[in-house]
Amino acid sequence: MPEPRSGIAGLKPYAPGLSIAQIQQQYGLSQVIKLASNENPLGASPLAQEAVRRHAASLFRYPQGGNPRLVSALAEHHKVAPQRVVVGNGSDELIDLLLRILAEPGRHSVVCFKPCFSIYPIQSRICGLEVRRQPLNADFSFDFEALLAQVDDTTRLVFITTPDNPSGYCPAREDVARLAEALARRAPQCLLVVDEAYADLADDETAVSLLAAGNLPENTAFLRTFSKSWGLAGMRLGYAVLPPEVADYCWRARLPFSVNILAEEAGLAALADTAFREATLRTVRQGRVCLSEGLQSLGCTVWPSAANFLLFSLPRQGQGSDAAHESNTRACFEFLLRRGIIIRPLTSYDLPGHLRVSVGDSSENAAFLAAMRDFLQELRA
Repeated sequence: MPEPRSGIAGLKPYAPGLSIAQIQQQYGLSQVIKLASNENPLGASPLAQEAVRRHAASLFRYPQGGNPRLVSALAEHHKVAPQRVVVGNGSDELIDLLLRILAEPGRHSVVCFKPCFSIYPIQSRICGLEVRRQPLNADFSFDFEALLAQVDDTTRLVFITTPDNPSGYCPAREDVARLAEALARRAPQCLLVVDEAYADLADDETAVSLLAAGNLPENTAFLRTFSKSWGLAGMRLGYAVLPPEVADYCWRARLPFSVNILAEEAGLAALADTAFREATLRTVRQGRVCLSEGLQSLGCTVWPSAANFLLFSLPRQGQGSDAAHESNTRACFEFLLRRGIIIRPLTSYDLPGHLRVSVGDSSENAAFLAAMRDFLQELRA
């Protein structure tokens, strides 16, 4: 058998959240609540579900090349030129496309924070690129000056996520604009990629999103997804708003038909289902407050979040060591699994003393908080 390319054998794969079916089988449970993968708490848009059923008979057909109807609808939604919009099989495909189009293996570098969405460093290494990572501040905020210090003549892409994953931290829109300006001066050859997967879930989208505010710096790309507020994670549908010349390169290099017929129809229907999206935003914003206040009332430390999840840590027991705290964190995760509640341990983010919980509907949030209360009572006993 041929040997893999240098760097592939030691690559750590993306670690997804546990599935409902997996936990049902492992613990013999009939009902499981999944609050691990930042999915929509209300499910999928009813209009999108109906569109999938209505177009199921078209499965034998190829989709129209370039998905022009979806591109046009997204351009209208964001008030941008259609020539800026590229759609893909999840935003993951677009991340990979940008890396392969703009950076050469063994020659160029990519800059991102640590921790961050793991697809950035994973795909960069698969593409044979040097990855430079700037640690976040202790409170999970961004040090943009330190990030810029990682950039040099070899750097072709800088990734940031606003709001960030796994913390939910979100810088002000003006700070991101200043980063784009500073990057243009320091490295004119570099593209700033702003991943706004969760931006519309913030209390004020325009205050945190350059895209929503209509401010599109020439050196900046914006990533969005249908997986969160639109409720279509299983359809794998994402898109980017790019400088026109970069968008053109993406369409040339993109695999044909990567967005399938059902994904396109579901996306179009979801865009039209404004009532569902408004209900989602309301549910997430209210649930975020409920979970934050509930966890804090139990003595947990909760970090501010503008996304549909919360980063938190358990109350420390006396003068317990970090090892003891991490052991309690693992025990909490496993306790919740036995109760049929899946949240996200953050060992893959090198945060073994932290947990992340997605915002669910009101009954799911209540069940999670009740289980947390029971665990902490046992821990203190």
